[in-house]
Amino acid sequence: MAFKAAVVVMSPDGDPTQHRTSIKTSKMELTTVVVPLWDFDRAAQVCRELVQKDGIQSIILCPGFTSAGVSMVADAVGQGVPINVARGDVPSVLATSGLLQQEGWFG
Repeated sequence: MAFKAAVVVMSPDGDPTQHRTSIKTSKMELTTVVVPLWDFDRAAQVCRELVQKDGIQSIILCPGFTSAGVSMVADAVGQGVPINVARGDVPSVLATSGLLQQEGWFG
């Protein structure tokens, strides 16, 4: 049986019905889903579905998730599903923010 994990990231044009992929090995299945930027309600719903329908056992969230967003996901999936959040150091966060700004993420 394979360990099933999901990475959930946000993008201004994210559509979880279209923007998802899965990589499978004999020991692991990794699903990636892109949700709309800062739509934590939708992200929580997607994570709940990943756990309930796809049997996801662990979730990794992108750095754009606020503490409140992480909490919403944790509440949606329930106890027993680890929620990990990718975070960077200050120089990395500043560099990423600048790149996203260049790409027009923030209006």
